[in-house]
Amino acid sequence: MRRATGLKIGFLGGSFDPVHFGHLLAAQDVYEQYKLDRLVLVPAAQAPLKPQEMQSTPGDRLAMLRAAVEWDKRFEISDVELQRGGVSYTIDSVRHFRAMFPQDELYWIIGGDQLPQMNLWKNIAELAGMLEFIFLERPGHPAKQTPDIPGLRLRRCDGHLIEISSSELRQRVGQGLSLHYFCPQKVITYIETHKLYR
Repeated sequence: MRRATGLKIGFLGGSFDPVHFGHLLAAQDVYEQYKLDRLVLVPAAQAPLKPQEMQSTPGDRLAMLRAAVEWDKRFEISDVELQRGGVSYTIDSVRHFRAMFPQDELYWIIGGDQLPQMNLWKNIAELAGMLEFIFLERPGHPAKQTPDIPGLRLRRCDGHLIEISSSELRQRVGQGLSLHYFCPQKVITYIETHKLYR
């Protein structure tokens, strides 16, 4: 990634197993609503609160993500967590990005369903001081209360919320059902070509 200063940069982490239109709409909604200069997608090596979540390899998930957004100049991908390996803690990635972009405004994007778990995040107090969080409410998961974390700066994004989960899509593949209208065509082609989730 190129170095820049004085920019508004958002980061959207996740397993992206597979990436789908819910992820991409969320990224676009935050990018537009908060007038970001850059938006970086950060695939996790292993999510600490969902240890059994991922089924495909880091290489496959990265390839699907690239296939989904390589044409879109608004979005970038960082493989820092995949390169690091092991459990992907947000604090480690934010330290990395804060060192890269010391003068920029950084935002970590999460789903509203993650708010109740934020107290469990590693070094959450330090995280709260390093950047702001933007949350999107997911259908069926309204954000009932904000976590009581000193210094937490939390912003809400209203967007085009659609109820799609990667686990549902993996189940659909296993059942022989179509992924059309859930994922970009290039992602579907990759899944079919590499016989993922079967």
